[in-house]
Amino acid sequence: MSGILAGKRILVTGVLTDSSIAFHVAKLAQEEGAEVVLTGFGRLSLVERISKRLPKPAPVIELDVQNKEHLDGLAAKVSEHIGEGINLDGVVHSIGFAPQDALGGNFLNTEWPSVATAVEVSAFSLKSLTMALLPLLEQRGGSVVGMDFDAQVAWPKYDWMGVAKAALESTSRYLARDLGEKNIRCNLISAGPIKSMAARSIPGFEDLAQVWNDRAPLTWDLTDPEPAARGVVALLSDWFPKTTGEIVHVDGGLHAIGA
Repeated sequence: MSGILAGKRILVTGVLTDSSIAFHVAKLAQEEGAEVVLTGFGRLSLVERISKRLPKPAPVIELDVQNKEHLDGLAAKVSEHIGEGINLDGVVHSIGFAPQDALGGNFLNTEWPSVATAVEVSAFSLKSLTMALLPLLEQRGGSVVGMDFDAQVAWPKYDWMGVAKAALESTSRYLARDLGEKNIRCNLISAGPIKSMAARSIPGFEDLAQVWNDRAPLTWDLTDPEPAARGVVALLSDWFPKTTGEIVHVDGGLHAIGA
């Protein structure tokens, strides 16, 4: 099969519905020639059902990034699907979560346990996921791509998830620094808001999304995950062999515009 990911093997996390960016990454990756493996957390039957909507149904591995046993066994489970001793070429980190008391304007009152959960699941997991898969990535090098939401500024209602995204951005830079010698790149796609299941869990999401309607130089469609997915697939490909530690904005240009 031809395509910019022809012959590559890619692990995609975070596929829960077919409206998610992660689903469209998996779909486009397959269309570009990649073999795709998915991970799911909690509702595995749902992920398996959504997997069947891909051009080719992809295997699903259970993964809770807070579960050490899951992380310790991840490389072996991936190898069961891509082949023993075969290199994994790419990893897509599309994982984020903050308890409800860490969102919605409660920033000053959120207790540490909720903050710790947001940071561990949304930021530290980029490191733990990458290290769990390092034995497969380091054989030939590869690309790790995470999903970001611009943390340069404070957003209404986003609260500690915004802080977690800032930690994600820093984590990506340090991974780029330490894994470059293994020819492993680590970059982020900072996407504009998409009406996904994750978005519905953010109080005041509609107010946040309205900013894009008012200020983005390019028209931004809240229902179209494909532009962000294309950015991820591009970074997974060999077209960016010397790009690492970068944050690529796929947000209609809003990040460049002042008030």
